[in-house]
Amino acid sequence: MDINGPGLSYSEPDIGAEFVPPLPEHPREKIVELCRHLTNRTLGKGNLLAYEYWAFEGVTTDEMADVLLKLKVRKPYTFEEAQKATGLPPEQLHPLLDEMSMIGLLEYNWENPTRTKQWVSPILVPGSAEFLNMRWTQMNEHPATAKFFEQASKGPLSRITPMVPPGGAGIGMHVIPVERAIEMENQSVSIEHISHWLDKYDGKFAASPCSCRMSRSVLGEACGDDPADWCIAVGDMADYVVETDKGGRYITREEALEILQRAEDNGFVHQITNIDGENKIFAICNCNVNVCYALRTSQLFNTPNLSRSAYVARTEADKCVACGRCVEVCPAGAVKLGQKLCLADGSVVDYPKQELPDAVSWGPEKWSPDYRNKNRIETYDTGTAPCKTACPAHIAVQGYLKLASQGRYTDALALIKRENPLPAVCGRICNRRCEDACTRGRVDAAVAIDEVKKFIADRDLDASTRYIPPAVVPRVQGGFDEKIAIIGAGPAGLSCAFYLAEKGYKPVVFESHERPGGMLTYGVPSYKLSREVIQAEVDVIEAMGAEFRYGVEVGRDVTIAQLREQGFKAFYVAIGCQDGRLPGIPGETLLGAETAVSFLERVSCEVAAGELEQLDGRTVVVGGGNVAIDAARTAARLGSPHVEMLCLEQEDEMPATAEEVREAIEDGVHISHGWGPVEVRAGEDGRVHEVVFKRCTRVYDDEGRFAPVYDEEDTCTIAADRVVFSIGQAVRWGDLLEGTAVELGRGQGAVADPKTYQTAEPDIFVGGDVYTGPKFAIDAIAAGHEAAISLHRYVQHATLTIGRNPRAYQQLDRDNIDPGSYDTTARQEPAVAEALGRTSGPFKEYVATFSEEQVRAETARCLGCGASIVDENKCIGCGLCTTKCVFDAIHLHREHPEASTMIKYEDKLPAIGKYALKRAIRIKFGGKKK
Repeated sequence: MDINGPGLSYSEPDIGAEFVPPLPEHPREKIVELCRHLTNRTLGKGNLLAYEYWAFEGVTTDEMADVLLKLKVRKPYTFEEAQKATGLPPEQLHPLLDEMSMIGLLEYNWENPTRTKQWVSPILVPGSAEFLNMRWTQMNEHPATAKFFEQASKGPLSRITPMVPPGGAGIGMHVIPVERAIEMENQSVSIEHISHWLDKYDGKFAASPCSCRMSRSVLGEACGDDPADWCIAVGDMADYVVETDKGGRYITREEALEILQRAEDNGFVHQITNIDGENKIFAICNCNVNVCYALRTSQLFNTPNLSRSAYVARTEADKCVACGRCVEVCPAGAVKLGQKLCLADGSVVDYPKQELPDAVSWGPEKWSPDYRNKNRIETYDTGTAPCKTACPAHIAVQGYLKLASQGRYTDALALIKRENPLPAVCGRICNRRCEDACTRGRVDAAVAIDEVKKFIADRDLDASTRYIPPAVVPRVQGGFDEKIAIIGAGPAGLSCAFYLAEKGYKPVVFESHERPGGMLTYGVPSYKLSREVIQAEVDVIEAMGAEFRYGVEVGRDVTIAQLREQGFKAFYVAIGCQDGRLPGIPGETLLGAETAVSFLERVSCEVAAGELEQLDGRTVVVGGGNVAIDAARTAARLGSPHVEMLCLEQEDEMPATAEEVREAIEDGVHISHGWGPVEVRAGEDGRVHEVVFKRCTRVYDDEGRFAPVYDEEDTCTIAADRVVFSIGQAVRWGDLLEGTAVELGRGQGAVADPKTYQTAEPDIFVGGDVYTGPKFAIDAIAAGHEAAISLHRYVQHATLTIGRNPRAYQQLDRDNIDPGSYDTTARQEPAVAEALGRTSGPFKEYVATFSEEQVRAETARCLGCGASIVDENKCIGCGLCTTKCVFDAIHLHREHPEASTMIKYEDKLPAIGKYALKRAIRIKFGGKKK
């Protein structure tokens, strides 16, 4: 036997190599013989592989090996037959059979006319490699068994995969479609339906652990799912997984259906065993492509015949609105977002197809070692709808506009909350990057996306119509028990709490203020965003299971170390930038001088308490951003008779939006451009009396960096009774990070991984303004969503990165499209209270929400840029995409009936040989498979 067999990685990272030392100089002879006897690879059968050797060596005694060597693989033996084959007396054989069954070296059933118990020496996959990975204690004691399963389900197939015909030729597992995706398909056959197999084994089901999830966990690549109960053993296998202490438990048909439904909710693929022909299976598995070894056989080697069902998905372009739900769930990366609009010359975009091994030579250069990440890329290189691309949270704008146009407002709200748990907030204060990118803006005016979202989201303001998303938990037994602390109830913290609750956690949010919202509450004036709106959004998050503890400052009232002692397993720090910066000039701390952050927070508390203090005298605001605008407008609405705002930037350079500037002017604010502060001077009473400014001649250098240049000789002096500085914000850490390894970087922001947000202290994650510096609410919301993914994976001891959606969307070329025919209605505008509402209540919202008529008119203006495009060569026909589409735009079609050919393992070589011959002829003569 050749002991220098193939390597271990097969082009993937060699995970778990530390569990497989080199072969010993003098290996145990019985184990060497056993490896040769049990190995079921078609090619290279004579090689002794280290992972096989150490897996069997760790769990198999020589006495057990002797028994196994005398039993033919896959041949059932009654006790009497096993005794005859081994020559062992009953008192010696019985304990051995029982022990090997417990270990997973043997399985048993009663599949004979007399229903006599019989033992079987299984193949490796599916078989003993899996059974050895179904008990935590055994795997932790012998981690080489995890590597054994990972390799035995890959290496032996590395050269034969291109030759496997549709249906799998009796190798491994086989995708079975979601039942409701094919229930109307009149060409389907019984074995393609899960109900067929449930009927066949009715009364004998057991939920058992997923050996793939368990193996990957030991190897450091867990996906975050609880491994328990995802595999449904049927028939005699149900007894086997229960009786041999493999974590199995008997379940009813109704419980089996619940597991199947939960799997579909989570985007897990149904697969059935495929080694016993069309009359027998022993399990229905619910597989996560990020860990599943069976799905890997098609995805790694780009050979879908090893997995696919008889079906392929296809979209109906007229119904599809590029919401992306099908794309998010597709395990094979077969569906991606593209465009629906024609190119400017009237042609359509030509999308690439995955090459298949049917008629070309195939080798490692054709494989996809990084398939778990590549399959998560959601957009074709040619791009998709700009609105979804430009939004930091990548909300399915086109989708919710279509639902709103159909009057399906709750469905629209549900779709928005897939990416944004604070839509009513964002409908009022978002900076609308989606509208800036809107293709319709190239025709006349962008669709009023934010106003439509506000209309939809206002359903959340009424407890009777609000949408509370159901939990989608990757755990059969319900929610997770791990405690996670979120520090800060601003938009990042609220978003993180929402998505953790949706995943089945009960996160605890610690907030130092008495109300939630962070800068939404204490920095945004209530005439733009009322506190009732924020509280309504928070009420939804509480209803989902999050707990809020107000008036608790972590670091002062309780420390992170103490929270760890209380059982918290991870922390999300999202405290924002709650301090304002001062310019570093004389007089900046005089009475009457303060930062915009403190000014707006103080006014917010007064508004909440109903104790507004009117301002007299002149107010000077220093700064040119939206926060400066908010401070200036607030001062004007508090009665300050003269409010002057001075900023470094010229009008076209101001960070504040044009709309904000216009409304500030309408509120009576005077804006002067090109001035920077020099000194604040006091009057006789010691308070602010005037502010000296100097001319700013340039704000940015040639590279676009902030580098102001001044004319020191050109100055002006502005009389003032108060001055408000809005020149930046800073993080107020206090003692929050005391005793931790968290590092601080530029601007005293936390240093963290840019994708996972994990800091140098592994259980502490950060996000929002405390990580990025001051940005917009929608940026913080997007960050909170990503943090929830990281926190879930972290507390479940999973990889933080593998198989993660990169959220790297690309927009279509708006200069190369033909908009076709479109509704020519002008953009709708919301009603605005006279004088911006100052007379009816200076701190009440004054912008009305669209009417239903306006929503119908505005949604009709959407050009429908995007669509989902299916690469049928990559599709494995699982049907998960159909379960997520609320537009009935994607369906399965039975295009590959030959893929439902289920043959026995023993007949694999003739099937493979026949197909391989046809393939070889096509390769040689250039023929194409039809």
